[in-house]
Amino acid sequence: MTLLDGKKTSNDIKDEIALEVQAMKERGEKVPHLAAVLVGEDGASLTYVGSKVRACERVGFESTLVKMPASTSEEELLAKVKELNENDAIDGYIVQLPLPKHIDEQKVLLAVDSEKDVDGFHPENFGKMALDMPAFIPATPYGIMELLDRYDVDTQGKNTVVIGRSHIVGRPMSILMSRKGNPGNSTVTLTHSRTQNIEEFTKEADIIISALGVPEFLKADMVKEGVTVIDVGITRVPDESHPKGYVIKGDVDFENVSAKASFITPVPGGVGPMTIAMLLKNTLLARKVRQ
Repeated sequence: MTLLDGKKTSNDIKDEIALEVQAMKERGEKVPHLAAVLVGEDGASLTYVGSKVRACERVGFESTLVKMPASTSEEELLAKVKELNENDAIDGYIVQLPLPKHIDEQKVLLAVDSEKDVDGFHPENFGKMALDMPAFIPATPYGIMELLDRYDVDTQGKNTVVIGRSHIVGRPMSILMSRKGNPGNSTVTLTHSRTQNIEEFTKEADIIISALGVPEFLKADMVKEGVTVIDVGITRVPDESHPKGYVIKGDVDFENVSAKASFITPVPGGVGPMTIAMLLKNTLLARKVRQ
């Protein structure tokens, strides 16, 4: 069994980006600038945005954190988005989700300039990705593809089962794994919470990508020997014996499934760190395109 180490791989990618940024500086060029918009005080969002800012510092990017109160109106947020669209100093930016319930997320994401949409959520980028055109790929799916590539996981002609149909992970993964190229060229089945007898699909899968959000959903008796398992799930499970009062669990019963797997991602330390690394990669690409 080979562990797909997202922490190590993401650090490798950050080192590669840092070298490119250093070369930009030496040529007297403007370095990439990533902005993040955070509305409200959601704990997980604060942690995630903080790690993005630190990642920018590490690779030599400029970064801007725009913090807005939870009471921010939709109009105020759209005005801020317009301001970032028009700011030539900003190469790419993200609007951290989830947004407060009184704000229409779809309307906000549509307002983001597709050329600065380094999260890859804009319909224009999603459509271009589906058509195999150059586009910003959503950071989590992009990170999964990069892991498969760097660990030489063979996807050609393989039977891939994706669990979960979110716009952020499941659907883009189903498109990326079926496209021409490597990683890709696999036959994809997209399953979800309404799929009947899901184990009938997973037992036949060469590759399983689970983004369901149900702790330890995928059991050892649901997979075959030699399977490749990508666990995107990350759920806080209450645990009074732990100092934090909770433990982080993925979608996969790691201890038992890993005994049958040829490749598997851990949680934490698998897909999570890759997401931020690929956000940086998208920002570097945005800078090059704008240049």
